[in-house]
Amino acid sequence: MNRRRQDGIDPVARSRARRRALQAVYAWQMSGASARDVIAQFAHEQAHEVADLEYFEDLVRGVDEHCNELDEALKPFLDRDIEQVDAVERAALRIAAYELRRRLDVPYRVVINEAIESVKRFGAEHGHTYVNGVLDHAAADWRASEAKAPRGK
Repeated sequence: MNRRRQDGIDPVARSRARRRALQAVYAWQMSGASARDVIAQFAHEQAHEVADLEYFEDLVRGVDEHCNELDEALKPFLDRDIEQVDAVERAALRIAAYELRRRLDVPYRVVINEAIESVKRFGAEHGHTYVNGVLDHAAADWRASEAKAPRGK
């Protein structure tokens, strides 16, 4: 069964790549290892999951390279310092912020939904509601024209 869309993207593989990226960014945050080492560790496992390895690497590298910028951009939407946010939620917020700001080819609703689903799977019981609130406000600011457009357009 071919799950690829007309643009060649396999949404299931992208979802897996995002989940792996969440785990990799979490590991990077907790260990202090280089993003390259974390990517190498997770990329080996990625191959067995038939995920979108290129997208996984883009997310992890993007968060690593733009972390300070992403944290600064998220600051107005947080109720505490980014370092005080739960580590899983922090990883999800950083990945979603990267996608919202740097991957304009991905619809903002997809970014938010994927972040929420990842946090539901790996985070604290109600962590997804916090992530949803932060990202809703961020998307309304960063992608105002897209957020204001009627659904399905």
